Amino acid sequence: MSTTSLPARGLSATRDSTAVHSTRITSIDALRGLVIIIMLLDHVRETLYLHLQVTDPMTLPGTPPEVFFSRLAAHFCAPVFVFLTGLSAWLYAHPPSGVPRDVRSFLLKRGLLLIALELTVINFAWSGTYHTLYLQVMWAIGFSMVLLALLAGLPRWLLAALGLLIVCGHNAVAGYTVPSDSAWYPLWTLMLHRGWLVAEGALKVRLTYPALPWIGVILLGYAFAPVFAARYRRRQQILLATGLACLVALLVLRGFNIYGENEPWVSGASSLETAMSWLNFTKYPPSLDFVLLTLGGGLMLLAALERADNGFTRLCSTFGGAPMFFYIVHLYVLLIGYRVLLAIFGPNQGTRFGVDADAFWIVWLVWLAMVPLLYPPVRAFAAYKRRTTRAWVKYF
Repeated sequence: MSTTSLPARGLSATRDSTAVHSTRITSIDALRGLVIIIMLLDHVRETLYLHLQVTDPMTLPGTPPEVFFSRLAAHFCAPVFVFLTGLSAWLYAHPPSGVPRDVRSFLLKRGLLLIALELTVINFAWSGTYHTLYLQVMWAIGFSMVLLALLAGLPRWLLAALGLLIVCGHNAVAGYTVPSDSAWYPLWTLMLHRGWLVAEGALKVRLTYPALPWIGVILLGYAFAPVFAARYRRRQQILLATGLACLVALLVLRGFNIYGENEPWVSGASSLETAMSWLNFTKYPPSLDFVLLTLGGGLMLLAALERADNGFTRLCSTFGGAPMFFYIVHLYVLLIGYRVLLAIFGPNQGTRFGVDADAFWIVWLVWLAMVPLLYPPVRAFAAYKRRTTRAWVKYF
């Protein structure tokens, strides 16, 4: 063996490690970007179709297929994003350099920032007022990050077990209610029940994203993340096998109405109605079947995106590289756009402006138009985020 062979091999290994790291980060950003583009569709629907709001789970029969499947696509957004948040936190703590970083401080600061943004900038963006504070997805992600900051030092197997216990077990008590006058009601509502925390007064507070199941999802993402330290082929095998296992478990649990969704599916008047009933899952809080579908599909998409490199995946990666910036900007674009439409055309759906029930295609059209509209500012911020040394920028 020559004296130059070892350095040459070391250099090769370093290049391979760097390439793998770049690939995995690109695929994660691409998946994150894809789900927030789908999220945009749901938020356009909530802006222009709020007069015909969907229930949770959706009302069947009664929800048109185009609305049902648009909403179903949006179901993938929150669980995939929360799972990737946990996964990305582990990657942050274990960079390619091999020098560990303080993930607890990062999670704590970013989690508290998300909660603060939810209570201020984001709440105003939804309605243009502060009459009611809504604790929505950013509250749930922020709170989950704070909990992960406290638990990150536990063994990986324990984090995985705790995540599985929460995600799989919370359905056992999903039908239980706590009276609003009980001392336990605020905690129960924060963790598992969608409802009012403050129902009267000048400032009302309503929780729409109970936090406990999302804590389970972020723990699973953090515990799963070391898979990304494996070689490409092995990583692909694990991603596909885990995603397939989730979908098979869903087929069994949902197919026989065993467990995981409180509302059983029923045969409808047509195959389409039966399929819609089968896929009609609860999001608030996310049922086990909801998580199996979305994370199972998300993991298989993640495997596919590792092998893809084209214009669409690069567009998704750009959006996924600045998710918080995208989230805030798109809400204000929708708020301003809605106010302009309301001023020009006036209320045509009660007190609101909206599209008619037979014109849902307009929601899709506005969604597709907003993607290229939002791309330039997000791309500019993502580029600034990569080159700046300002600490606050990395939280967006």
